[in-house]
Amino acid sequence: MAYAPIEDHGIIGDLHSVALVTQDGEIDWYCCPRFDSPSVFARILDDEKGGSFRISPTADGYRTKQLYLPDTNVLITRFLSDTGVGEVVDFMPVGEQEEDRHRIVRIVQCVRGHVHFHLDCTPAFDYGRTPHELHLDSHGAVFETDDLTLALDAPVDLTQDEGGVHAFFTLEPGERRTFVLERIPDGGHSTRPFPEEVCQTLFQDTVDYWRRWLYQCTYRGRWRETVRRSALILKLLCYRPTGAIVAAPTTSLPESIGGGRNWDYRYTWIRDASFTLYAFLKLGFTEEARGFMAFLKARALEQHSSGEGPLQIMYGIDGRHELEEFELPDFEGYRHSSPVRVGNGAAGQLQLDIYGELINSIYLYDKRGEPIDYEVWQVVVELLDWLMENWDRKDEGIWEVRGGQQHFTYSRLMSWIAFDRALRIATTRGFPCPMIEWRETRDRIFDQLVTRGFSQTRQAFVQVLDGDVLDASTLMMSMGHFVAANDPMMLSTLDAIRDELVTDSLVYRYNPALAASDGLEGEEGTFSICSFWWVEALARSGQLEEARLAFEKMHTYANHLGLYSEEIGPSGEALGNFPQAFTHLSLISAAIYLDRALDEDRTRVR
Repeated sequence: MAYAPIEDHGIIGDLHSVALVTQDGEIDWYCCPRFDSPSVFARILDDEKGGSFRISPTADGYRTKQLYLPDTNVLITRFLSDTGVGEVVDFMPVGEQEEDRHRIVRIVQCVRGHVHFHLDCTPAFDYGRTPHELHLDSHGAVFETDDLTLALDAPVDLTQDEGGVHAFFTLEPGERRTFVLERIPDGGHSTRPFPEEVCQTLFQDTVDYWRRWLYQCTYRGRWRETVRRSALILKLLCYRPTGAIVAAPTTSLPESIGGGRNWDYRYTWIRDASFTLYAFLKLGFTEEARGFMAFLKARALEQHSSGEGPLQIMYGIDGRHELEEFELPDFEGYRHSSPVRVGNGAAGQLQLDIYGELINSIYLYDKRGEPIDYEVWQVVVELLDWLMENWDRKDEGIWEVRGGQQHFTYSRLMSWIAFDRALRIATTRGFPCPMIEWRETRDRIFDQLVTRGFSQTRQAFVQVLDGDVLDASTLMMSMGHFVAANDPMMLSTLDAIRDELVTDSLVYRYNPALAASDGLEGEEGTFSICSFWWVEALARSGQLEEARLAFEKMHTYANHLGLYSEEIGPSGEALGNFPQAFTHLSLISAAIYLDRALDEDRTRVR
């Protein structure tokens, strides 16, 4: 069978892990019990060895529709066939008493006519590397390995074949069958029945959880449904036990088909999570911001030092530091895009921008969330003590280049933001700090940026100091309040980026042929976060008509459920890990600012 396109997926989750569900009713990515656990289903990375859990009509020629139950992360996949209409309702219960079970609940029902269904559940534990034992009993099937055992409660007769189970069943109007896949605690070896009333309680409790959570959202603007869906996706990427936020729940979905730009994003980047905290705060979700602040505080207080700064650029969702990168040679990769990687070798890089993003988030949390305590302030002071001595170093930068360190302009910008926001906190709260030294350092960085980060030849802020290559990360110059949005330097930067990096509404992060070497071969798509940065930078500069059109066009690149991956390919296809937090949080930021700017513009017109 062919690989389902990346964009043909929905997502469900329980704040510990997620499952991707295709429009054909197939779960082709699921790790248990955590985001970063080895896969159980990974057919999206190898269509023969990866394993999957599919429920779909037996006949060919059916059409599918997929939607979320409004204001929830409960996914409905509908099948429209010649004989009738059926649907599969997928969800993972959240916050239930037996949370360690990590259940996937699949309710199959017939709406009209009659539908013949086929079930195929074939797990492939540990990225297909670990064989399992399969046992059938009176209630379903048990899949057992030394490290993980799963049980499938099935109210239909199952047959087994080559490590998987299969079933055929027919439903008439109003009939339903509920299948529950759950983790069995250590020592368990059998399935257990799930009466219909229990399944309905799980369903209703899950619906109620998501709607109660979303009720906190304060955004009421033009793109309400789009923003709320992005918020629901960001919430799914939160790991509740520690407050960590993953960059994406998948690994090795390629940035270009057949290329080697395939990375594991199932970890917590300080940068990505700090931006996500900002998005949550802007929407009124303080609990998630509080959880991530606790995670950051714990990491900083560990006083880990590897010679590359007091913080790593990323951590495991449990706070671990070691994220050893290795390849899975037996997996062919999505559409033959190898290698498939687990772990991330960039964890040891020096990326100086993370301090600005982190301290800016602390500043916003103190302003919009809750006042920070003195212990957090001491962490800020210690971080800036280190940064005062190191801000002028080369690093790998926001794009995590693997071709050698450079003096990246964006890293300097974020170092400036680190000192600027810390000074604002100190002034507002009266915290003690070396204010004179911080101001002097901030001003030195400012002078360096305007003299060496702005190219007189290109009339634009550029990727590296004293260089002449454009980079979409410089759009943050106005968004980070380093220069005014209508400053001539910013306006001419927008013009240069429009001419070289923008194609319609889509924005490349840089030109790989001209930019600092990232140590990799192959092309890449346009970066969706850069496209939403472009929208916001345009709006801030007063170019509202162009900004709104670009924003509306970006909506056409979302999938059928409003989900985005990291990149957009040449034919509008999704590329890279999916769904990606960076993209959705930048959408939220752009929507909030553009909405406000349009309202203000309308008021002036009146």
